[in-house]
Amino acid sequence: MRIDKMLANMGYGTRKEVKKLLKSGIVRVDAQPIKDAKTHVDPETQEVTVYGEVVEYREYIYLMMNKPQGLISATEDAHDTTVIDILEPEDHVFEPFPVGRLDKDTEGLLLITNDGKLTHQLLSPKKGIGKRYFATIEGEVTEADQKAFRRGVVLDDGYQTKPAELEIIHSGPTSEIELVITEGKFHQVKRMFESVDKQVTYLKRISMAGLELDEDLEPGEYRELNDDEIELLHQNSSQSKE
Repeated sequence: MRIDKMLANMGYGTRKEVKKLLKSGIVRVDAQPIKDAKTHVDPETQEVTVYGEVVEYREYIYLMMNKPQGLISATEDAHDTTVIDILEPEDHVFEPFPVGRLDKDTEGLLLITNDGKLTHQLLSPKKGIGKRYFATIEGEVTEADQKAFRRGVVLDDGYQTKPAELEIIHSGPTSEIELVITEGKFHQVKRMFESVDKQVTYLKRISMAGLELDEDLEPGEYRELNDDEIELLHQNSSQSKE
């Protein structure tokens, strides 16, 4: 990897700013000053320092966000604030993106990473990755709804969903449920309940691929995943459900 690309990726500035840094002579590789921006280094085997401090290089970043209502799940948008907009600058430099999407008015677990391979596996329909939601429903959710969801319901555009597991927490004029789906059609949870003449009034994703939302995270807060959580995602995403 070129030294200027490595330092730019780690937040030491733009390529132009990094070149100035290199010319100043304060960047060293294995204790030797490096001034040529085209110099190739191996972050795994060589020690790179800036102002005497070791640069801890890493390629990927994995974040768990408790997405608040009002943000959209995109990298950029001309009108609305995105989940990427609220990241700290040191996380921005990795150029991460949301894994899938949550609707603007939906809260809860959102994975953000720059690991394209993992993202593809987590979103691949062939994998059947489970996503669990908590929802408040206007209307009485019944066993008949459970059976319908288990078979798969027909949405307003004629699409029949894959089987989904509906758990009734409380049933009444206003019901509370948890729902596990293995696909991610547009507004899917809301449209599934509309197909049985009920309305979702609150929706929150609480887990994905076995990863549970950290309840210590307030809406709008995020943290890095630990090694065990990253390993869990890799394991679960590599197991095909076909």
